[in-house]
Amino acid sequence: MRILIALLMFTLTGCKYDETISGYVDQRAEWVLVKLDGKPFSARATIVFSSKGKITGQAPCNSYSTTQSAPRPWFETGPITATKMMCPDIAEEQKFFQALGEMTLVDTLGNVLVLSNEKGREMEFRAAP
Repeated sequence: MRILIALLMFTLTGCKYDETISGYVDQRAEWVLVKLDGKPFSARATIVFSSKGKITGQAPCNSYSTTQSAPRPWFETGPITATKMMCPDIAEEQKFFQALGEMTLVDTLGNVLVLSNEKGREMEFRAAP
C-alpha cells in the first residue's frame, strides 16, 4: 500500500500543469505588437510563448528571450537577454523592453493578447497569420 501511495505521489508531482500563459495559447503562435499604451506601435516586435515559462521574440532590432513563471492571469518576466545590434528603431526597442518589463497581467481573446499593469499601461498583440 505504501508503495502505491508513493508511486501516486511521484506521478502527481511529475505532471505539473503549465499555469503560465504558455499553457493557454498556441506555443507556435507569434504575437505581433500593434499598440503600445493605446497608440499604434510603428516598429515590428513579436512575442512567442514557446514552452512552459519561456518567452522569446524579436524586438525592433534584436532577438530576445526571458522567463515567465507567474500563473495566468498574472504576468512577470525575468531578466531579458537580447542580442546587441543597433538599428534605426533602437528607440522603439527601448520602449518595447521597458513596457514588457512593467507588465503584470495577461489576457487573451481569440487572436488578441493584451499585457497590462495597474498603472494603466498596455501592450496589444495580434496573432500573426
